[in-house]
Amino acid sequence: MEGRHAIVAILSCNDLDETQAFYEQLGFAATSVYEAHGYRILHDPNGASIHLTRTEPGWVIAERNAHGLYFYCEDVDSLAARFGCTAEPKPWGLREFALSDPNGTLVRIGWHGP
Repeated sequence: MEGRHAIVAILSCNDLDETQAFYEQLGFAATSVYEAHGYRILHDPNGASIHLTRTEPGWVIAERNAHGLYFYCEDVDSLAARFGCTAEPKPWGLREFALSDPNGTLVRIGWHGP
């Protein structure tokens, strides 16, 4: 893997399979799986990546999870439709929608546009 300047979120997960399945709906796929360490790396076709790490059962309480991600994705409208949502124009110049992953992590998805 060629190095590049980047920052990547590492998300704590109660269930790696369930969480991976959620992010697969956003276009991500596992590119590295380290089952013995409870760790997975996912990428989308455009180079975005996210890391998942397994936690002790019950450590992440979805209803109290204050963590969030912002996913800049040109395909925001079709992703919104896939989840039964609508991307709406925001005053900051993006069209976006939001949902939560199985661990309660807020995922905002947006792209520049009217």
